[in-house]
Formats: sequence, structure tokens, C-alpha cells
Amino acid sequence: MAQIFRAKKASVKGQVIEVSIESLDHQGRGVAKHNGKVGFIEGALPSEQVKVRINQQKAKLFEGSVAKVVKPSEQRATPFCPHYQECGGCSLQHLEKSAQLAHKQLAVGKLFAKFSGTSELPWNLPISSDGSHYRRAARIATYFDKNEKVLKLGFRAAKSKKLVNVAECGVLTKVYQSIFVDLRAILNRHPQLRSISHIQLCEADNAPFVLFRHTKAIDCAAKQIVTDEFDKKGWQVLWDDGNAEVSYALLPQYAVDDTQFEFKLDNFIQVNAAVNEAMLHQAVTWLALSGKEQVLDLFCGIGNFSLFFAKQAKKVIGVEGVASSVAMATQNAHTNDIDNAQFFQFDLTQDMATAEWFSNELDTLVLDPSRTGAYDVLKQMPLKQFNKVLYVSCDPVTLARDSALILAAGFTVSKVALMDMFPHTGHIETMALFQRR
Repeated sequence: MAQIFRAKKASVKGQVIEVSIESLDHQGRGVAKHNGKVGFIEGALPSEQVKVRINQQKAKLFEGSVAKVVKPSEQRATPFCPHYQECGGCSLQHLEKSAQLAHKQLAVGKLFAKFSGTSELPWNLPISSDGSHYRRAARIATYFDKNEKVLKLGFRAAKSKKLVNVAECGVLTKVYQSIFVDLRAILNRHPQLRSISHIQLCEADNAPFVLFRHTKAIDCAAKQIVTDEFDKKGWQVLWDDGNAEVSYALLPQYAVDDTQFEFKLDNFIQVNAAVNEAMLHQAVTWLALSGKEQVLDLFCGIGNFSLFFAKQAKKVIGVEGVASSVAMATQNAHTNDIDNAQFFQFDLTQDMATAEWFSNELDTLVLDPSRTGAYDVLKQMPLKQFNKVLYVSCDPVTLARDSALILAAGFTVSKVALMDMFPHTGHIETMALFQRR
């Protein structure tokens, strides 16, 4: 049999090309066209001429990063973080903060047009946030360098397991500004502390918390070294070996107006306290609850929305897949003397035909899903019984996709607003109100 020679395609990875940037996508990457392909370029801004190093190429698209800015945008800014472009936390510090939300709004609009055919959205003013010291919770990674015999710590690099040896982080709340210096000094005092795999931070209203997760046993003497140092600051130190339940001397808590929320560090809370408070106020204003509504709050967590709504609605049903969050939501209702809110555990990706929590008397639907969205529950939900649907989204793609189901059920988009939950990042948080036509 004759063999036909086929020349191997030359690899373009690492190749540098020059392109003009047209816009930003929903991840904050510059979008350009080159040789019939669409390119997504990290670190590029609209109206810029840049040289791009190609990292990956497919049939119809390529991905790359800026090798050199030939013609900069007027909106280009100097990043304030010394670890920028190494640390995977912030990705938009090169864009003026005032322009970040404007570009994110354009990206959301394009996604709605693509998925639901809605070309114009009724935008309200965004909920803004300080660009620095906004993050009350974070996770620090660690590893023991066997060559230097020292425990190193920091944040992961973008799209990598590599650890960036962070000196300080300008988006953590001010109470944690010396945390990296403090931890390096403390954790290298005892060999058992090398087994700490990561450290969780959370500044609650009642105290700053530091939780140490470790893979091997740490005796009381070694733990006391850490506890003594943080006790001086009034911080709460917690230990998690992955087996026993974490022991709390007091539970972390936060308050919004006169509603008190307690939680554990494995429960989800919004990391931007100021935006969370403004978000709850906006949700109440948009829904205009009169005291007659029966609200179904899906993906309710520890009751962040549910308890706030319960004070202005007739009844609230909260549903969540994580048992510990349901327990905490129930406890929070009791703490706040709220007796018109009930909470249920249910996997909202499953068939809800036998769900005990559902009733045809429910008239207001609230959704606050993870990035995977709410498609599985929306496609089986009898949406026509609801008068209003409030969707709080942390992913614009799944929001736009899910909106098509809501609009097809006879709703219209009446209000949309961005929430600046994560300044200087590509994350887009959106609130949308749908009302029955």
C-alpha cells in the first residue's frame, strides 16, 4: 500500500502577531480578529494595538497574552499590586476602575442578545465598590520548600497550581494587611506546622478569623505557638484536620440593618460586605414587597436573602442543597425571631416533582445560584404561577442562557444592574428582575 506523506502542521504556540483590539469579552479579555479567526487576549483593552503571544490555537479561534502594547488605550491604568500578572486573583488592574463596569455591562448585553434575543436591557445604575480592601474572606495556599526548609505561602498563579509568594494583598480588608508577614514568622517556628495545606481568612463583624487546614497531626504545643500570637490581636484561631468537626468558641457573624447572620467558615457568604448590604437593599426595593407575597428563595445559603425578605413578606421558603447551610439558615431565623421563613435541603439539579417545599401559592421567585446557573430547576418550574422573578447571578453566560426560559414563560426584563462584588477581576455579578407581562 502506498503511503501518503502528510507534513505536520507547524506549531504556532509562542508565535507573536500584531492585532487591533475591538472589545472585551465577559472574562475581561481583549477580543480581536486575525486571519479569519477570533482571538481572546489577556491583558489587552479595546482600541489598543498590541503584539500578542499565542498560547493556544483552534480551528476558529486563538488565545494569547499581550507581549507588547504598541498603541495603548486611554483607559489603561498602572496596576497597584506588585504581584499583578503573577497572582491569579486580579486580572483587570490594567483597566481604569471607572471603565471596568462599563465594559462588563456591554459584555452582559451581548450575551443576552445571543441567548435570548433581547437587544436592549433596562439598565439601572450599578452597585459600586471600593477597589481596595474590599475582600473580607480569602484562602491562602502554602507549600513546604524542602530545599530552603521553609513554609512558603501566597496565592495561586493564574491558570496554574504555581504558588506566588505574596508579600501583601491590596484587596484584602485592612485587618489582614500584615497577614503574610505574620504567618511567615509564626508558621516556621515548629516543624509540625509544615503540614498546614492552606489558611482561610474571614473578617466577621465580631472578630477576624483564621482557620488552619492541615494534613497531619499537630500537637497542642505547636498549635499554642500560633494561637498565642493571634490572641494578642484579638483574632479567633481555628483548626481543621479534615476529620473532626471544626470547634468554634464563637461563631462568625455579620449584620445587615437589624438582621443578624451567623455562619461557619465552610458556609458560603459574599466576600464584599458593602456590596452585599447594598444588594439586599436593592433586592427589597425592586421586589417592592407589601407583606402579602409568598417568596420562594432557591439556592438560599444561610438565608442571606430569605431572612431579609421575611420581614416584609407573608412567607418565605428557602431551598438549598448544602445541609450545613440549611441548618445555619434555620438557626438564623430563630436568632432573629423570624417565624415566617422555612428552610429545606434539596438538590436543585434533580427532579422536583415530589418536593415537599413547593406550593402553587408561591408567587415570587428568587434565584441566587452558583456559576452553573439555575437551568435544571427552571426548566421544570411552573414559572407562570409567579408574578416576579429576581435572578442574582455570578456568571453572565448562565444568566443570559436561563433568561431565555424565563422570558419564554411570559416575562419581560424590567430592571438589570451590575454589582461590583469583585473589582479588578473578570467576575461579573448581575441582578435582573423579570416581571409578568
